[in-house]
Amino acid sequence: MDLLVVGAGAMGRWFGRTVDAEPAFADVDLDVAESAADEVGGRVVPFDGDEQFDLVCLAVPMGLAEEAIAEHAHRTTGGMCDVTGAMGGPVSAMREHLPDRERFSLHPLFAPQNAPGNVAVVSDTTGPLADAVCADLSTAGNHVFETTPDEHDAAMETVQAAAHAAVLAFGLAADDVRDEFATPISAALDELVTAVSGGTPRVYTDIQSQFGAGTDRVADAARALAMADDETFADLYRAVAATGAVSLDDASDAEP
Repeated sequence: MDLLVVGAGAMGRWFGRTVDAEPAFADVDLDVAESAADEVGGRVVPFDGDEQFDLVCLAVPMGLAEEAIAEHAHRTTGGMCDVTGAMGGPVSAMREHLPDRERFSLHPLFAPQNAPGNVAVVSDTTGPLADAVCADLSTAGNHVFETTPDEHDAAMETVQAAAHAAVLAFGLAADDVRDEFATPISAALDELVTAVSGGTPRVYTDIQSQFGAGTDRVADAARALAMADDETFADLYRAVAATGAVSLDDASDAEP
């Protein structure tokens, strides 16, 4: 398989390394593309070139995905996929610009350095390219599972936007206290703050922009807890304890 990876950052390199293909890397930053080719193997091609490949994989920032699909659709003879992290917009754009070629969207639910892990996939059209890629991901130890654009994007409001917002909010709210005061819960939260804040702000900004409803729900929940009287707080606590993660609406409807 001849593969073009557009976007030669960490996720693009992970894809080029994991899939059994002859990768070429294209990036707006030529030095980044050259570094990826040196690290993973393969070659560098112009970002705005016309050479065609069996498969084009887009590993660009989430907010640039739909524009990149339009710009690079002509570079594939077989199909296109993305690993941008959103699915609704990219899948719709691929349907528009690649109506007669394979289209599938992948979301590795981990940072590349933490691979392997769970990989969500929307197989908008099935075919040998998508089958081969998913088989390679599974061979590398990943759990590949099917979803839909709507299910995926709704889930990201919770597992990404809300989770990150809750962790960062704790980091912003916490005072600097001596280590001896740490509890198992606060220590675990400290570790999460370190993990989240050690990433790239652009990535987390894109997630909040794309799936911000989850962040709004965290703010609403924190406000409800802060304003609750003792009885209401206990009801909210029991609702979460009984069912795990619940929405604020579900918690308010729960029986004490």
